[in-house]
Amino acid sequence: MIANQYVMSKAGSISNLKLTEVEIGGPAEGEVQVAVKAVGLNFADVFAMHGLYSATPKGSFVPGLEFSGIVEKKGSGVEGLEEGTRVMGVTKFGGYTDRINHDHRYLIPMKDDWSFEEGASYLVQGLTAYYALVSLGNLQNGATVLIHSGAGGVGIMANRIARQFNAFTIGTIGSENKRDVLVNEGFDGIVVRGGDFKEKLEESLQGRDLNIIVETIGGKIFKEGYKQLSPQGRMVVVGASQFASPGKIPNYAKLIWHYINRPKIDPQEMIQENKAVLAFNLIWLYDRVHLMNEMLDEMSKLDLGKPFVGKTFQWNEMYDAIKFFQSGKSTGKVVVTL
Repeated sequence: MIANQYVMSKAGSISNLKLTEVEIGGPAEGEVQVAVKAVGLNFADVFAMHGLYSATPKGSFVPGLEFSGIVEKKGSGVEGLEEGTRVMGVTKFGGYTDRINHDHRYLIPMKDDWSFEEGASYLVQGLTAYYALVSLGNLQNGATVLIHSGAGGVGIMANRIARQFNAFTIGTIGSENKRDVLVNEGFDGIVVRGGDFKEKLEESLQGRDLNIIVETIGGKIFKEGYKQLSPQGRMVVVGASQFASPGKIPNYAKLIWHYINRPKIDPQEMIQENKAVLAFNLIWLYDRVHLMNEMLDEMSKLDLGKPFVGKTFQWNEMYDAIKFFQSGKSTGKVVVTL
């Protein structure tokens, strides 16, 4: 069986990503073979291709953390995923492919009214948002939550989860042209990040305590958010977009500058101010499949609606999809369809 995969010969430059034919066998015990129909793009994909993600495999690898498709075959020991079942899955890299043999524990059936594009847009952003807010953020009913990158896939899902807890949500965006997305998603406050971020955040809080921050930016935005975090507040770091580069290779001068000037917090001051900073990446969660499935079960009980797909590209447009995703102009999820 031939699979068409986008393979990185080595990390460092997106130019190293090439479409390659690879021979794959049938599914092993506990695996199913999935004909992939859609692939979701994530910041971790780009960081891995740039060689900036510590979890990146050594040598050549296939990027991609999530996909959706149809079960074609199943190995022994697999129950509940029959041939023809529409599924969505997460993988520790390997998602940029048109066919994959995958551990059945990382696949769940798609809802009947979801498209493949929507199926490839749920697991990574949903798990990231839920783990950040509920597991680490200790989200309580009526809390005030600041969500950076509010128009992105994680930001949109974080807002939907927070509102299930009757939270007051403030979303931040990098440009005014993303405002309509936040309005449509029902954010209570909207801040366009800029030099007046402090003043805009204070205005949006309207005197409320700031209980949780879903932090995705870094730098000055991180510092100001932490300052305004209330006692017993929690900042949960799930990304650092300031380190992202729009080109095929990283902007090393910019990276070094941001690294040297990255926020530094004194633990003694944290004790005195009674604040917390937590962080995680989804690869850690992937290695604890029982915990991941527990969270997915909890998420299924919430009314989160369909994932928001912002833009789709065709399989032969993968480079265009990645370039658009890097541009900072995307909203919702960027998906590549097969």
